[in-house]
Amino acid sequence: MRHFASRMLEVERLSEDVVRIALGDRDPPGTSSARFFAVNTAKHSTRKVVVNPDIFFQCQHCKAALVANRSAAGMTLTCQKCGQLTLVPKVEEPSESTLAYAEEIRGKLTENESQRAEVTGYINQLTIQLHRWQLRLQTLNERKAQLEKELGSK
Repeated sequence: MRHFASRMLEVERLSEDVVRIALGDRDPPGTSSARFFAVNTAKHSTRKVVVNPDIFFQCQHCKAALVANRSAAGMTLTCQKCGQLTLVPKVEEPSESTLAYAEEIRGKLTENESQRAEVTGYINQLTIQLHRWQLRLQTLNERKAQLEKELGSK
């Protein structure tokens, strides 16, 4: 079985709350074989998500594990194990609500990453400040030792 190019799910903002989603093969520049549909969403982003290009299923006759490219969905193929024709199942496209939910989760992940970066920045600043105070304490201890030494020698 041949390996086909990965499919891409491309999300493009059309207006404030509508995005266009394209599902298709990676095409040469200037061409397109993608299917498009609109999804209502409140997020403002353009994302590309790799969609699994393969369908995993079993032979209807011998239950052998088979794999085919998504483009073969609905076709009948010859099983490599038993030699009989078997139907490649059709793959359901994600619903609008599923895609909107995924976009919402991506937004939450982005916000979470932003907060993680902010906290990491605070930790780095505090680490630098702690190091400065440790150096200051070391300098004061050295000065104390020097002054005690001078006091002891008089």
